[in-house]
Amino acid sequence: MAGKVKWVTDIEKSVLINNFEKRGWVQVTENEDWNFYWMSVQTIRNVFSVETGYRLSDDQIVNHFPNHYELTRKDLMVKNIKRYRKELEKEGSPLAEKDENGKYLYLDFVPVTYMLPADYNLFVEEFRKSPSSTWIMKPCGKAQGKGIFLINKLSQIKKWSRDSKTSSFVTQSTKEAYVISLYINNPLLIGGRKFDLRLYVLVSTYRPLRCYMYKLGFCRFCTVKYTPSTSELDNMFVHLTNVAIQKHGEDYNHIHGGKWTVSNLRLYLESTRGKEVTSKLFDEIHWIIVQSLKAVAPVMNNDKHCFECYGYDIIIDDKLKPWLIEVNASPSLTSSTANDRILKYNLINDTLNIAVPNGEIPDCKWNKSPPKEVLGNYEILYDEELAQGDGADRELRSRQGQSLGPKGGRSRDSGRTVLTTWK
Repeated sequence: MAGKVKWVTDIEKSVLINNFEKRGWVQVTENEDWNFYWMSVQTIRNVFSVETGYRLSDDQIVNHFPNHYELTRKDLMVKNIKRYRKELEKEGSPLAEKDENGKYLYLDFVPVTYMLPADYNLFVEEFRKSPSSTWIMKPCGKAQGKGIFLINKLSQIKKWSRDSKTSSFVTQSTKEAYVISLYINNPLLIGGRKFDLRLYVLVSTYRPLRCYMYKLGFCRFCTVKYTPSTSELDNMFVHLTNVAIQKHGEDYNHIHGGKWTVSNLRLYLESTRGKEVTSKLFDEIHWIIVQSLKAVAPVMNNDKHCFECYGYDIIIDDKLKPWLIEVNASPSLTSSTANDRILKYNLINDTLNIAVPNGEIPDCKWNKSPPKEVLGNYEILYDEELAQGDGADRELRSRQGQSLGPKGGRSRDSGRTVLTTWK
């Protein structure tokens, strides 16, 4: 009989520990021999660092890719997506087609974004084209809504321009860098409130790319009704959906936590907007996720010991266009409600079933292609090996919603459309 998986974690969350114990796995310390380490992003940096890192053996796996930040740092995500677009354009790919105004027809899914202080002059040029617009500033290396603010006047960030001219600012650690993005000021509202989507995406390998979408995502609502009024730019209860912020609001509901399941959102949109446009919206969300992963795949260190579960944040505007806001490397495992706890327990359970087949001591040389029956609430979103040979033209037709035929067809599973074989 095979030995039991020895596990370590530096994230003391019951949804993790209960899942490990349920499998009969054995807890050890990081200094002992371990097979499975669910670690924070700080720890992964040490594991793979040149100075302090160590070589992992074939029976050890971890829950982050070494340079996950290429996707999960706000500035690097945008930089990689911009590079990806340019490469497709250079290749003459139909995916990079633009309209008469120079906007990408199929790859325009991230709000216009600049890095500060580096791109300050470019930002000013863009700002002056539409001086009535609102922009949102975010520190590159922070999460949970920390350090975010909205601006609608250049004078509000003049200090960033001044700081960028001093070497002391530039030589500080990269976490001091900010991104500034055009604010989506026409969000889709439900009950007058702004919301975003938190979707979970599991990547088992980047080359070839294989990713899974978790069916049980949710919407996070603001506690205060939305207004685009400039007098409310400082009111984060109106603008930021992060639970870490909203839970401090007077109107925060501790029973449902201001959350709605994605399936409820889908039913609501089908009844108010129609099934066809709702299906198109979810197809576009799936498209965005796959394209963002393709954008970072060439630069990602595809270490065979790694898998990663990302938290994607998507905002839908009032024209039912989805926008990628950011991707989280360590989506919160804190439970704000009873339903939240169940969801996150099941998320970890299903993730482990894919990452650690049969709950046995891992062998990182396996082909990372689990049978469908172990996927639980995950469904295959994209499998590059299945898609090989279909070409960009087929991918484009899938994006345009045209018939793909059997090889690149849509599979429907539990009422959701899954685009399985894009190239």
